[in-house]
Amino acid sequence: MTNQRQIRPGFILRGLAGNVSGMGLVLGALFLAASLTPSLIPRGEAVQGALAGICFAAGYGIAVLLRWIWVTLDLPRIGERAGHRLLIGSAIVAALIAGAFLFQAADWQNSIRTAMRMEPVPPELPLRIGAIALVVAAVLLVTGKLIALLLRRLIRRIERVIPRRAAILLGLVIGGILLWTLANGVLFSGFIRVADSSARALDAVIPPDIQPPADPLRTGSPASLVAWEDLGREGRNHIATTPTAVDIAAVTGGATMQPLRAYVGLNAAGTTEDRAALAVAELARIGGFDRSILVVAMPTGTGWLDPAAMTTLEYLHRGDVATVALQYSYLPSWISLLVEPEYSADAGRALFSAVRHHWLSLPPDRRPRLYLYGLSLGAYSSQQSLRLYEMIDQPFAGALWVGPPFVSPLWQTLVRERDPASPEWLPRMDQGQTVRFTNRQQGLSLQDPWGGIRIVYLQYASDPVVFFSTGSLLRRPDWMNAPRGPDVSPDLRWYPIVSFLQLAFDIALALHVPIGRGHTYAYADHIDPWMAVTQPRGWDDAGLARLRRHFLAVQGANGDSGD
Repeated sequence: MTNQRQIRPGFILRGLAGNVSGMGLVLGALFLAASLTPSLIPRGEAVQGALAGICFAAGYGIAVLLRWIWVTLDLPRIGERAGHRLLIGSAIVAALIAGAFLFQAADWQNSIRTAMRMEPVPPELPLRIGAIALVVAAVLLVTGKLIALLLRRLIRRIERVIPRRAAILLGLVIGGILLWTLANGVLFSGFIRVADSSARALDAVIPPDIQPPADPLRTGSPASLVAWEDLGREGRNHIATTPTAVDIAAVTGGATMQPLRAYVGLNAAGTTEDRAALAVAELARIGGFDRSILVVAMPTGTGWLDPAAMTTLEYLHRGDVATVALQYSYLPSWISLLVEPEYSADAGRALFSAVRHHWLSLPPDRRPRLYLYGLSLGAYSSQQSLRLYEMIDQPFAGALWVGPPFVSPLWQTLVRERDPASPEWLPRMDQGQTVRFTNRQQGLSLQDPWGGIRIVYLQYASDPVVFFSTGSLLRRPDWMNAPRGPDVSPDLRWYPIVSFLQLAFDIALALHVPIGRGHTYAYADHIDPWMAVTQPRGWDDAGLARLRRHFLAVQGANGDSGD
């Protein structure tokens, strides 16, 4: 039809090039500048460049949105007559802001790296960041312009049949639904399918150097109720790296035992309840209920159990320990937390309930002391497994929860109800008779009296998995207040929206730091928490010093994480 304008390439190019917002350039530059300041985790050039580009686009988009609202409401136009001179002036101001802050970017990144004892960044870092940010911002702005052009076309068509303001509202609603459907139903779902497929394939890989155990006391052996193939990649690694009694005796001295580890992979049974029942049966088969210490351990999203926690506990008790664990996902914790958080909670509840049911069937004088453990998403699911009556009627003995995710309801409640004089990164709970928090050496006095149940949270002040908050979008988090936690840059500041984006990027980078920082928890830092929670006997200062030296050596040889 001749009266309908077609979307031609020339029309699109004019739409993309026109209507550049001077206020958008300045606000975008301010957002970019704020993104260059330090947060919790040091960022390399690619990540920092991408973050800076996203922040520039966010600031520009907010300015354009505010201008659009102003114009739509028919409010007086400001600065229109200045035209190109105002735009050129705004561009110069934006360039000066971006240049001044890029000049300081290396020093800011080094302020975090120094706190974490990392090598400084190269001096050319600002140039690389600026180039990457320019590309990312350009792509996002062009994409935003295209979306805006399509929305305007949609609104004009609707405007033919209904009044203008109603057409704008309806067009925005329809456009929003279409964009959400595309982003969530196509792009995000496609990403999850690819991630799940890749993780499932990786989970099935059995390296040739890891053979099924012959020892009947190990899960996956010919005598086991669980096939070696059904343990999953992380489960097989967990079983294969079980220390022997000889290994433990070489460090601790005296009589030792081989620790017992029961593990059930995601493919071992069809339902969570069936896998939990199989885990209890396997634990009973290997004699786990006859040990002095029994730990219900919830792994991370991939099924990984941190050897820094497992082996320190087993050495402290000279092998007189049994652990039981259940895989609930193939995906990394941060993806599992986004798409299937209920899976981890359901798995934690099913396993603890099944173990506790069998534990209660034993005579009281023959029951092992029952503990809970979890790291990251495992800490979340382990906390979710509890019920109040289980802490009153024949309660478990205690728990160690490491790096609990910010969404953990119990952790949130405890932090909110802490002693106001204590910082958010190291809360203090009244007299600390039931719950204590520690980061490394602080917050955990072994001399203070405990009550009947002992719960310890181990969390580093530089762990964004713990301290990310959606509230940081518009409000300064309490953990940024003085006194600051160890490993946190003194130059860290809060900025609306930008700090939220910085912390979101920090979560993705939380494992890419030296062990003992961020979300990588050190072997030696588990010793005092386990001492406080499980009260192992027969340790003096010399013995603990020898144990710390051993795990520092292990840590130096293999300081990576598998979350």
